[in-house]
Amino acid sequence: MYSVGDKIVYPTHGAGIIENIKEEKILGEKKSYYILYMPVGELKLMIPVDNVEELGMRKIIDKDQACDVLDILKQNESRMSANWNRRYRANMERIKTGDITEVAEVARNLYARDKEKGLSTGEKKMLEQTIRIVVSELSLATETEEEEMRDLIIRCLEESNEGN
Repeated sequence: MYSVGDKIVYPTHGAGIIENIKEEKILGEKKSYYILYMPVGELKLMIPVDNVEELGMRKIIDKDQACDVLDILKQNESRMSANWNRRYRANMERIKTGDITEVAEVARNLYARDKEKGLSTGEKKMLEQTIRIVVSELSLATETEEEEMRDLIIRCLEESNEGN
């Protein structure tokens, strides 16, 4: 169970802070909900306390792990399927895991592909989503402003492409 003030990750949305835990009666059923504030995008989510495990929620990484993620963004991209549909599905599965290293690798790979060959509209949205997720977690983990973290992440992604 999480507490008010805990910084957690909600897969596919990114990292946020639990602002409140409250009981709500929805569809005649009374349940406890986490009220999660997502600073990146200024979004609030109500998440049933009973569903956190199946949703893959977890605490955010620490500062050392954040440095490791930045290093991943600087590496050369890994192989992806040439087939758009297979690549999209594989990347979506990686994002859904909620594992920040998986999400960072998807961001790095899509960024490199965009520079090399361009991306479809769907993959461009996915690239933006992955960057937003990485920004949200790393900015909370390192207590860095969102815009500053986004700039750092883009610089790391650019660095990974310099060798190409």
